[in-house]
Amino acid sequence: MNHSTVAPDERQLRIDLAAAFRAVAKLGMHEAVANHFSAAVSADGRKFLMNPKWRHFSRIKASDLILFDLDDATSVKNRPDVDPTAWAIHGQVHKRLPRARVVMHLHPPFATTIASLADPSVKPIDQNTARYFNRLAIDKSYAGMADSEQEGARLARLLDNKSRLMMGNHGVLVTASTVGEAFDDIYTLERACQVLVQAYATGQPLKVLPDEVAENTAQDWEQITDFSIAHFEEMKRVLDADDPSYAH
Repeated sequence: MNHSTVAPDERQLRIDLAAAFRAVAKLGMHEAVANHFSAAVSADGRKFLMNPKWRHFSRIKASDLILFDLDDATSVKNRPDVDPTAWAIHGQVHKRLPRARVVMHLHPPFATTIASLADPSVKPIDQNTARYFNRLAIDKSYAGMADSEQEGARLARLLDNKSRLMMGNHGVLVTASTVGEAFDDIYTLERACQVLVQAYATGQPLKVLPDEVAENTAQDWEQITDFSIAHFEEMKRVLDADDPSYAH
């Protein structure tokens, strides 16, 4: 890619998205060469960036990201670097929910563990779990790999007015306004599920926070998006000190 032909806003979006892949790999939240992140370039969400098929998160660079156009769906057919499940999920979410500027889909171990329970809700037992009180859509109808636009549309409908989806027997999907907010959200969701898994493992009864306390805590989280962005900026500095090649 010739960086001089890319608009400044798209260039920064590419850098941020590439950094998110590297950070998630560094934290061990990725799964082999699966899973995808995407970010809308156009205001209507119909043009968006996404990672190529089967590229390890730790190797992704800004220039590797593919620019998709929902108005030119034929351009993705038969392309060896496009994962049909990613196109099905991310394409439909961006098409149907333009407010979802960034979409991250992962199979992180602890969140996927909770998503695989008969009750996949994230119970508010601490500050991190309370962030998700009444703020998670839940899918209990997993029927195999999501490789059709109909399945992607179903997942988009399930999100409704929420920004996160616990994908039963599958993983998680998070949407946000910026890459930084999405990264911090999926990081905190995984940490929250780790705490919950460990609490379940003790075999002792959970001490669930009262609804009022959980709701107030969730609202407090919603007021500190600057915390989320600062977390991501710090992660980029960690990456810069280790291997800044993601920005290329």
